Amino acid sequence: MPLYEYEVCDGDCIACGGKFTLRRPLSAPELKQCPACKKLVRKLISNFSSPLKLKPLSISDAKKSGFTVLKRLGKGEYERQ
Repeated sequence: MPLYEYEVCDGDCIACGGKFTLRRPLSAPELKQCPACKKLVRKLISNFSSPLKLKPLSISDAKKSGFTVLKRLGKGEYERQ
């Protein structure tokens, strides 16, 4: 389920501090009021995280991490390195 950030439109809320984050399903109706103080809220455009682009593991790094490294000999034939 995605996380949504909301902000109270007018004033501050003692319970949420004026901003809060909720995990809501995509099928849920649009949130119009703060669940704590019932004031009107608006949805904020927030950042998203994406995996960092990392360098590929070397064979020695893969072996140190516990992976089995295989070398292709032919069609459907592999052997451990």
